[in-house]
Amino acid sequence: MKWKILFFAALAITLLPTLASADGIIIIDPPPHPDEQVIPMEVIYHRVKINITKGVAVTHIDEVFHNPNDMDLEGTFIFPLLVGASISEFSLYIDGKKVNGEVLPADEARDIYEDIVRKLKDPALLEYMDRNLFKLRVYPIPARGERRIELTYTETLKYDFGTVKYVYPLDTEKYSSAPLDEVTIDASIKTDIPIKSVYSPSHEVDIARKGEKEVRLSYEEKNILPDKDFVLYYTLSKEEIDASLITYRERGDDGFFMLLLTPNPEVDPNDVIPKDVTFVLDTSGSMKGDKIRQAQDALIFCIKSLNEGDRFNIIRFATDTESFKKGLISANKKIKGEAQDFVNDIKAMGGTNINDALLLALKSNGGSKRPHMVIFITDGEPTVGETDLPNIIDNVKRGNKDKARIFVFGVGEEINTHLLDKISSENHGVSEYVKPSERIDNTVSNFIKKIQSPVLSNISIDMTKIKVKDVFPKEPPDLFAGSQVTIVGRYNGSGKSTILLTGFVNKKKVAFEYPVNFPDRDTESDFLPRIWATRKIAYLLDEIRLNGENRELVDEIIRLATDFGIVTPYTSFLVLEDQREGFGGAPAPGADEELDVMSEPSMLTKKSGSFGVKSAEKMRDLKETDKVKTSHLMSIKQVGERTFFLREKVWVDSEYKKGTKTNEIKYGSKKYWEFVRNNPKAGRYLSLGKMIIFNYEANWYSIN
Repeated sequence: MKWKILFFAALAITLLPTLASADGIIIIDPPPHPDEQVIPMEVIYHRVKINITKGVAVTHIDEVFHNPNDMDLEGTFIFPLLVGASISEFSLYIDGKKVNGEVLPADEARDIYEDIVRKLKDPALLEYMDRNLFKLRVYPIPARGERRIELTYTETLKYDFGTVKYVYPLDTEKYSSAPLDEVTIDASIKTDIPIKSVYSPSHEVDIARKGEKEVRLSYEEKNILPDKDFVLYYTLSKEEIDASLITYRERGDDGFFMLLLTPNPEVDPNDVIPKDVTFVLDTSGSMKGDKIRQAQDALIFCIKSLNEGDRFNIIRFATDTESFKKGLISANKKIKGEAQDFVNDIKAMGGTNINDALLLALKSNGGSKRPHMVIFITDGEPTVGETDLPNIIDNVKRGNKDKARIFVFGVGEEINTHLLDKISSENHGVSEYVKPSERIDNTVSNFIKKIQSPVLSNISIDMTKIKVKDVFPKEPPDLFAGSQVTIVGRYNGSGKSTILLTGFVNKKKVAFEYPVNFPDRDTESDFLPRIWATRKIAYLLDEIRLNGENRELVDEIIRLATDFGIVTPYTSFLVLEDQREGFGGAPAPGADEELDVMSEPSMLTKKSGSFGVKSAEKMRDLKETDKVKTSHLMSIKQVGERTFFLREKVWVDSEYKKGTKTNEIKYGSKKYWEFVRNNPKAGRYLSLGKMIIFNYEANWYSIN
């Protein structure tokens, strides 16, 4: 490999900065002697502080680079900026003197980018061709020494139908040859209008609210190679329940949408809907020991958490069933104390009569219109009474005339996940699984906190003038204080519409209306198609897992998985392609987890044991996903909404059909550079490499 190419791959280190899309990069000068070996520079830490006040974002970056070589290095620091972002402060001190830089407009910046790409023979920087540029010389970077760079810039964020979006690029994988020791993002949002939804489709963030108009959030990772931008949405609304719409659409195709439903984070106790809760606990012999003690602790926590006005009952079951009371009873202090005594007296012995226990629980609310939740905890399969699984599922579904939500907690691995998942999914609930290494009380108590304060039940959603399809989840859950419901789907048509949200509050039907716009074209939120595809694939896989395989479902899974680059038990050819392309060594971080349950259909259909539980958990996580999952396979790359596969050294768009006519362009030719200059937004595709087949503005191109 030529040393210039080596230098760019190893030493062009991304700084991880910015608001609206800007990566800082140090381009190291070639050494005087081409034979000299240079160890790649390292990033000691990268810290970002973001303050968003009334829609104006101020971003401060603090980063330290370390030169591990025994010789000084020098280079150029470049920082691509979107139009509208202005640098307000920059600090780089060398020998006690502040080094000054300059900001270049996009047309001048293109010459800089093009010059670097030509010299280094690597197209990676082309993704920045449509941006302004801040640059300065960095010399020296002392041998075995460090350079600290601080940068602050400001941008006014776009406000669109109550939604504000902030983007901070963290995609450094193509520049950094080693993981970063530390990456932190600390952000604060302050507004004049109540903040409702706070959502990141890209990263898991900790969110802390300070009243209704201030939010703090943070993200921290160590020893990580960032591979996607940090994206943040927040919504502003004075409504009791906020409904915010995010869309993505290519012209001519059906669009994608995401609907975020968020009630006030702090709800007046008078606005909380009184609920009915029936706790159903397996007390068979297999629950002896730690299991029953942890289950008792969990129930006592649940009892203490009940609100004034709630009603509840407890049913313990083994060979037979026993109720705390004949029916639901008000959760006053005296009754709560009696209930705790009842729980503490429970002993584990006998068989497992699931059928009778659940039917008894479903009779307990006597046709009340209040939300009724059944919390069902078990560690085994039915052994007493009705033991035929289809009969149990049918009996429970027919017995649930009042549409109670059954939430199932499966304990251990000797359980039938297919039975438990069917009971929950066909009765408006979800399943959680407690592994042998986990505590029952922790899992149950964490769940109870989420559903403690319902504010809207039996929800339905309609949209005027717009046709929607493939909406997930199929049935929207109830809304709880402090929660957020995320719904994704496809839409046909465009223009102004009204979202009609209806539900029940204290037995009364209520309705909320939200004016929205479904655009004919909107390519900004390019994460949306992949999230939608992940959810749809999860529902199809779960249908196969629980009800058996059929060709139509398998074909649809293969089509979606191929188009969106998602590993499934039916697209193992993606994994084989990874190995065929020469990536068969040690797996990338996270790859084992990605391929474990999804390696083949037989893994998907296991009912019990560790793989049965893993399969059930994987399907639940995928069905609820609201994050972009990056593939760990080296032969798959996502660029915006598009997926590329490496085929015989060529990056090929997943939608390309063999034999389709393409516009041929030779890499590095005069025609190539003319295309780059005339189509700067195509740079994100061109940055993949020197051999690509891609679609841009409805035309196919082949770079070779």
